[in-house]
Amino acid sequence: MTDALLEVNNLVKHFPITEGLIVSKEVGAVKAVDGVSFHIKRGETLGLVGESGCGKSTTGRLILRLIEPTSGEIHFEGKDVLGLNREDMRELRKDMQIIFQDPYASLNPRMTVAGIVGEPMEVHEIARGKEKEARVQEILEVVGLSPYHAKRYPHEFSGGQRQRIGVARALAVNPKLIICDEPVSALDVSIQAQVINLLQELQEDFGLTYLFIAHDLSVVKHISDRVAVMYLGKIVELAGKHELYDNPKHPYTEALLSAVPIPDPTKRRQRIILEGDVPSPIHPPSGCRFHTRCRYAREICEHEDPVFRDTGDGHFVACHLQGAA
Repeated sequence: MTDALLEVNNLVKHFPITEGLIVSKEVGAVKAVDGVSFHIKRGETLGLVGESGCGKSTTGRLILRLIEPTSGEIHFEGKDVLGLNREDMRELRKDMQIIFQDPYASLNPRMTVAGIVGEPMEVHEIARGKEKEARVQEILEVVGLSPYHAKRYPHEFSGGQRQRIGVARALAVNPKLIICDEPVSALDVSIQAQVINLLQELQEDFGLTYLFIAHDLSVVKHISDRVAVMYLGKIVELAGKHELYDNPKHPYTEALLSAVPIPDPTKRRQRIILEGDVPSPIHPPSGCRFHTRCRYAREICEHEDPVFRDTGDGHFVACHLQGAA
């Protein structure tokens, strides 16, 4: 796509399983991400949802090459990310940043806030000395912190404030794309709303593009333009948020949405309970990976992997129950 900031094609990451103390032998692989494709337009927020262990966070780390993929293609502004050498990749990291899930573990406890936010500026030669100090204070104010917080250490802040520091660190290098890896899941509900609102304001002010990874469907609907649903290493459905929430076409999406609370106490939603556990990514089921838990499963689902196809108006789904558009 010519208007896409980021394009991911058939991305795969298999973690090898080895045995043997002296001579290690590969005996299998964890298929964490197994053929994921999507694009994100400039200024857009793509939500990526699914159960824990489905490969969401691994996908985000693969895009940034924090983990090297097994195979696939990643293009950012037309550049082949996987073809870049170490120096070129370092230069590209100014444009691609990440906000981590855990605001406690993601900050260096030995560094002040000024050091945490200012370090990326020095690494990428954006600012030094007095200019860097002024810029750090400016960014702290942008994310809702005070300039005097710059001299404090992470342990002196609440969870919400620490996540704001994480956001400030990501903003320090003027990125174009930010991968938000479950940035509010470790926070109280009231603080979640503050951080989500902050992210939306920053997107509007700085023209940011987000890949928003989460398992809370209510949060994802609030912040996203389009939503991709992931199950056991594959994307099973992708559509605009209103289309996906109002008209889910994959049985897994249908089950996930049935668990979202309705704020109106007079309305009730039929809850779909999925039977059994998520299969192991070491030995995923043949055919459609969801067929072992699907109430609509047919014989074809056990043997044939469904094609991820457009059923109309950009609503993509991988399910044998859905015919071609």
